[in-house]
Amino acid sequence: MNAKIREIIAYLYGEEQADSVCREIAGLTEKYRGRIAGRAADFLTEKDIFLITYADSLGRKGNKPLAVLAEFCREWLKGLVSMVHILPCFPYSSDDGFSVIDYRQIKPEHGDWDDMAALGCEVELCYDLVINHVSQQSDYFQGFRAGQAEYKDFFIVLDKDTDVSSVLRPRILPLLHCYESCGGPIWCWTTFSEDQVDWNFANPRVLLEMLDILLFYAEQGGRMIRLDAIAYLWKELGTSCAHLPQTHAVVKLMRLLLDEAAPHLLLITETNVPHKENVSYFGNGSDEAQVVYNFPLPPLILHTLTAEDSSALTGWARIVRPVSERTTFLNFTASHDGIGVRPAADILSEEEFANLVAIAEKQGGNVSRKSGPDGEPIPYELNINYFDALNNPNADVDLDTQVQRFLLSQSIALVFVGMPAIYIHSLLGSRNWAEGVEQTGQYRSINREKLDMDEVAQELDTAGTLRQKVMDGYGRMIRVRREQSAFAPGVGQDILEAGTEFFVLKRESSATGQVIIAAHNVTSKSSEMVLPVENGVWKDLLSGKRFDGKGGELRVLFTPWHFAWFVKE
Repeated sequence: MNAKIREIIAYLYGEEQADSVCREIAGLTEKYRGRIAGRAADFLTEKDIFLITYADSLGRKGNKPLAVLAEFCREWLKGLVSMVHILPCFPYSSDDGFSVIDYRQIKPEHGDWDDMAALGCEVELCYDLVINHVSQQSDYFQGFRAGQAEYKDFFIVLDKDTDVSSVLRPRILPLLHCYESCGGPIWCWTTFSEDQVDWNFANPRVLLEMLDILLFYAEQGGRMIRLDAIAYLWKELGTSCAHLPQTHAVVKLMRLLLDEAAPHLLLITETNVPHKENVSYFGNGSDEAQVVYNFPLPPLILHTLTAEDSSALTGWARIVRPVSERTTFLNFTASHDGIGVRPAADILSEEEFANLVAIAEKQGGNVSRKSGPDGEPIPYELNINYFDALNNPNADVDLDTQVQRFLLSQSIALVFVGMPAIYIHSLLGSRNWAEGVEQTGQYRSINREKLDMDEVAQELDTAGTLRQKVMDGYGRMIRVRREQSAFAPGVGQDILEAGTEFFVLKRESSATGQVIIAAHNVTSKSSEMVLPVENGVWKDLLSGKRFDGKGGELRVLFTPWHFAWFVKE
């Protein structure tokens, strides 16, 4: 057994249990030996683009959604998207999949593992491991309530009057909920909702079960595994129960196990927190997750374009650096959740932060709040479609201007150091789905509409529609991006000064020498950008236009919301 694995197990569970738990981990490795397809442990490149979608975001009557998604990838995304993150596609009881009943089955309405394998022939796959909690309807929790020995201590039971005031709360809901059991009422730990009961990772049997599921997803062709809500995994009363050393130890353990059993598989941690805590999940650059979400980016881009001022984004971007050659950020603007604003709270002023909240409410969205240190409700998420967060649905602005502004926001995510991730409703130019919020009563439904594939295809095929304009713009950018070595995930970035009306960054590949300067006019006014550059001709990769950098200065007049990717010829 790997000595590092034993060291972690001894730290988590003590020397007296270390050997027996390690033997079981070795048994898991042996169980999956030969069942996980061998492949090169290559890292990500500039050609990698990540699509985020539910299994049933696209559908067609008479077809399983996973088959429809495979068709969409084959017919529309060839040469654009390399990997698809399938949000939890398992049987569930609430939260659009994040209250999992059975981790090892595909929800029958979506398809089955054969359908998933067919999708895997079109793109690489990222699976979601909902690791912090499970549905109260699961066999695990039902067996626990019934007193079955195999589920003993799988969940955390406390006295209802236990002082849990130190625990960081991501929701305005009680931390403890009451359930009936064979021994009477019990109060269990529930970080997110009554239907989502937290695992007790202090019980090594829970850890072993999650490791088994992790390797099962590797067997099912996973290239990446997303660890959902990982920050809250380990509980210790008297602490915040967020980002505890034991949680990092579990991530290290998973990395060690995968390095042995599935070295091609990458871990991505979902930690919607400020930058310092977020990047801690890289560990030392080689022992925890290879990829972390770049959570400050969505609210900072939104602020930049709505305030028409790049100061905050420029200042923060200067601290974002690659951690190692085999780690990177996942850059996105929208996801199945809303726009998390807490990661920007220590970057924006109170007035700027409040303005983001006001924009969401003004432009057809809602604001989700959590409990603050004193129990007061504070905004943590804007529930609004990203296109509409940038473009007021009620404003009299022509469609081309709206699309240009939106594509500028996406350009920033595409050129920023890391790997781009695109939510399906951003890719398709969707807008607020207010009807969904009315139907479900859930704010997040506003950006989770289920679409008919044939209707979407017709709009994509029709010149001048919103979907066609957005998808066409994405396509142009992505095809260019995938051919530039300077956009490789491990290549760093320098932030250049060009005034608050511009956001400008430079990417330079040490391997090829390619230099790209990506410039964005983040205002509604025409502005001239003046940058010191190397003498010579600079070409905009997106438009094909050339500009003379004679005298070591690049002068370019940018129209409103214009952006360009300059390369030295």
